[in-house]
Amino acid sequence: MALVAGVQDGKIIESASQSSLKNQTTAAGEMDKDSFLQLLVAQMQYQDPLEPTSNTEYVAQYAQFSQVEALNNMSTNMDLMRASSLVGQEVYIKTTSSSGDTDYVQGRVDYVVYEGGKPYLSIKENLYSMDDLDTVVDSKYQSAYDKAYDLTTALNKLPNLANITIGGEGTKIDAMAKIFEEMSDYEKGFLTAENTSKLEAYIAKLAELRLAALTEDQQEDEAEEIQTPDDDSDGTDAAEDTGEDLGTGIIAEG
Repeated sequence: MALVAGVQDGKIIESASQSSLKNQTTAAGEMDKDSFLQLLVAQMQYQDPLEPTSNTEYVAQYAQFSQVEALNNMSTNMDLMRASSLVGQEVYIKTTSSSGDTDYVQGRVDYVVYEGGKPYLSIKENLYSMDDLDTVVDSKYQSAYDKAYDLTTALNKLPNLANITIGGEGTKIDAMAKIFEEMSDYEKGFLTAENTSKLEAYIAKLAELRLAALTEDQQEDEAEEIQTPDDDSDGTDAAEDTGEDLGTGIIAEG
């Protein structure tokens, strides 16, 4: 899979993965079997004709070359197996730009490409050398860490406990409370005891404010029911009508 480089002002811009591959290629000064064969041919070509190398020495050198080739193949296979086991894993890649700046790329390994005798990890369609692998992270660990980090960040953005309001921060605190309730014990372990206590204090304060608001509304409703007069056709109070009826009755009896 080819990598496409951007062009700006007539110059090719190297991506992090391309720079990483370039540095890897430059730094790879390893001797392979072809290098040993070239040395053997050069030795035979420039040997002293009066004292040529014996066949026994050639056989010994050939055996050494075979051992080196076998070790190289074994190392290559182990690197490929290791790289293949990283597919689907969350990793951190340490990249170095052409200017020498160091940065980290985090992502999931989608697949492995084998080029030039070495495996390369594909992360978000960019290739990185196995030599640049810095950290392998379990997906469960990464998810728990991200939840705790996001929750802590949102918690730190809330105002002081005494300044929260139902309409202002109520929805945010409800959302954080829901996330906290759905977190497993393993995920909650990524929160510090201080932040856990802080979140619980905000949840309790919000419940207290809502209870106070509910009680106040109920009190206002009861007061309105007491102060509302009963309707009557002549507009007089029911108690006055009752008194007049009683008075009329007394007068009639007299």
